Amino acid sequence: MPYVAVVGPGDETDEVLLATAYAVGSGVAARGGVVVCGGLGGVMAAACRGARAAGGVTLGLLPGTDRSVANPWVVIAVPTGLGEARNAVVVRTADVLVAVGGRWGTLSEIALACRAGTPVVAVHGWRVDDGAGGPRGVTVATDAANALGILDTLLAARGQPASTRP
Repeated sequence: MPYVAVVGPGDETDEVLLATAYAVGSGVAARGGVVVCGGLGGVMAAACRGARAAGGVTLGLLPGTDRSVANPWVVIAVPTGLGEARNAVVVRTADVLVAVGGRWGTLSEIALACRAGTPVVAVHGWRVDDGAGGPRGVTVATDAANALGILDTLLAARGQPASTRP
């Protein structure tokens, strides 16, 4: 069962980004994957909501020590007490990271994933360029469907099934 981190701004209100996160979360769950996130609002809540609607499991790695602050669609809430440092735990838990939109916290997760060798799919967000076409490990997707197709390819390359459900 693949663990896919879906990351993005916790205070996101843009309907396109929230719909994208919902679709990615739903698609991860439909593939038998676990949605891993920071457990709060915005993109994280939308991804969890999508995953739960598709019957999936969600794991929220919270920055504080109170599990009750997790969004209502988190099945497993882990209060880390690490603040922003929990981003490293989110990244290390994931087989693939999907970044939807982005602000500084999302950029830190992308950077941590690149350093860890965790593949990243970026959709509607940061376009990181290292002067040679972008850092290795970051693939830019055009929308949720494209992101899920890339996710299938990345999981297959890691020896994990692209889909375990019809």
